[in-house]
Amino acid sequence: MFKKILIANRGEVAMRVIFACRELGIKTVAIYSEADENSLHVRFADEDVCIGPARSADSYLNVPAVISAAEITGADAIHPGYGFLSESAYLAEVCEACHIRFIGPDPQVIRLMGDKARARRVMKKAGVPILPGSDGPLDSEERALKLAKDIGYPIIVKATAGGGGRGMRVVRNPSELPNAVKTAQREAEAAFGVPDVYIEKYVESPRHIEFQILGDQFGNVLHLGERECSIQRRHQKLLEESPSPALTEKMRRKMGGIVIDAAKAVQYTNAGTFEFLMDPAGHFYFMEANTRLQVEHPVTEMVTGIDIVKEQIRIAAGEKLSFKQGDVTFTGHSIECRVNAEDPETFTPSPGVIHVFSVPGGPGVRVETLAHSDCTISPYYDSMIAKIIVHGRDRAEAIARMRRVLEMTVIEGIKTSIPLHLKILDDPDFQAGRVSTSFMERFLARPRSNSSGGRLAEAV
Repeated sequence: MFKKILIANRGEVAMRVIFACRELGIKTVAIYSEADENSLHVRFADEDVCIGPARSADSYLNVPAVISAAEITGADAIHPGYGFLSESAYLAEVCEACHIRFIGPDPQVIRLMGDKARARRVMKKAGVPILPGSDGPLDSEERALKLAKDIGYPIIVKATAGGGGRGMRVVRNPSELPNAVKTAQREAEAAFGVPDVYIEKYVESPRHIEFQILGDQFGNVLHLGERECSIQRRHQKLLEESPSPALTEKMRRKMGGIVIDAAKAVQYTNAGTFEFLMDPAGHFYFMEANTRLQVEHPVTEMVTGIDIVKEQIRIAAGEKLSFKQGDVTFTGHSIECRVNAEDPETFTPSPGVIHVFSVPGGPGVRVETLAHSDCTISPYYDSMIAKIIVHGRDRAEAIARMRRVLEMTVIEGIKTSIPLHLKILDDPDFQAGRVSTSFMERFLARPRSNSSGGRLAEAV
């Protein structure tokens, strides 16, 4: 087992890794930018190293600085968390060269799954259902028009690298396609440094469902069930839950088996997520694989009782999975709300100083956060300041429990997305499990009462 792990991240995910390391008896090293000097992960790590100015490119994304911090502190492994360098094949390769263990998949797997067009081809060969589309990056406007005609509109143009909605354009007729391709290419190059895009059939109002997997270095792979991630705005998830209200046990077993076979086909190790679109008829189509820990991993932990971060560390240290697929059981229902520092009506960021921060606990409640009273929420990084996760014996109890926690949460000094979450929880379609990736578009377009947390909306 490792003696010391450097956490190449910040905020609540850095704290999450610290929790796991402390319980495993492993020392931790926090890296931080000048803007994060007083952050919780710096306070609670055993050692800390400042690696640069506030700008991410000069600190958290600076591979030489991260490796130097690991070497000078004697860390024998690096946990990348999620975001930043978590899906960097380059960092994984440098770790190998420096004899530091990267807690994640091998670099060749990260590189393969990071190229979405290439990943499509590999998944198709492995028997995973995929949407009709191009087999690789588009090489000409003529080729794009012919493919789109063969596939049938609407289609979607997508960047082969990256994610988060950047480099993506929905096209509903041939006249829109040339400009959509050029715009997506410009966005992809600006965001990811790679202008390549591909096209595939666009599914109207699908569900976004992902399967969590774990694989060790001995060829053992298993899944931990699915997460429903359809509640999202501009491809950014807002609320996640497990299990999905749309899946039957038969569907879960079938898709779980497909995911395990796909992971074995690429010799996947450590934790990962295979993401699918599910159309209204219940058909699944592979979308992408995330070769890292996910923000929403706690809902899976709540329903399975399995600590995914500890398993990541054990696998990276060369241990076999300590349980089999038959040992994985699913109990109750879990929901996670991402609390963002932003205006709940306009979605504009709301950085600043939090004067009061109080999130009640109670049965079945878990809070992961970087926030506390009198802390400063920086404008330099992602706006998420906390994840509130609840577990109930069924979905109705989980919804009621989440509403109770959010209504009793007090955050003063900045605006947060909590009032929006309360309205989502009160929505009849959400309560009935009738959700899709177009849920928020329809939800925000219709008039909404201010009945949910009216007093709270002023205080939070």
